[in-house]
Amino acid sequence: MIECVIFDCDGTLVDSEGLASIGLQIMLREYGIQRSAISLESQYKGWKLANVCASLESTHAIRLRDSFVTQYRALLHKLFDEKLQPIAGVAQALSKIDLPMCVASSGPPEKIEQTLGLTNLRHFFGDNIFSSYVVGSWKPEPGLFLHAAKTMGFAAHACAVVEDSEIGTQAALNAGMRPFWFTGGAVSDRSPEITYFSHMDELPDLLRRPDQ
Repeated sequence: MIECVIFDCDGTLVDSEGLASIGLQIMLREYGIQRSAISLESQYKGWKLANVCASLESTHAIRLRDSFVTQYRALLHKLFDEKLQPIAGVAQALSKIDLPMCVASSGPPEKIEQTLGLTNLRHFFGDNIFSSYVVGSWKPEPGLFLHAAKTMGFAAHACAVVEDSEIGTQAALNAGMRPFWFTGGAVSDRSPEITYFSHMDELPDLLRRPDQ
């Protein structure tokens, strides 16, 4: 049985992935690059920002300014303040999950705090917030999730991971945990190792299923 639930943040708890891609789209225009936010999100969802920057430089044969990340973070902060919303149904789902829960995100601690605060989800997790920037491990490496499980006091096999990206789901598998992939829609290729769901109101019952 599942004893602990580890949540990704961006795209899982808060609807930030689209805004993050809009931010990249805006920043890239300064380099004469026209990319749609949809294509950027599709390519880089769940990636470490440093790897996104390296890929953009390679793909578009550009050199990003040293201030790129700082300016991008500042733009995201503004976009989040103006437009960020929780994932539909997530607050109701969290209130129905009677298990220890935590957040394990690839984002910096200050970004996690901002997004959870803006969406009124912070109180569900107490002090149980874990960041790749503190742990020093980024998905698909298992280190972040393993650190979260150990700190929470649970064995890896007793933990469920709720993710919205392939790279995050792979990190859960690499950690020996049970991935629940929030797809937001249909998925063509399904793995028997993964539980797929398209709306947050499905999650509490899925976590209680005996076969989980």
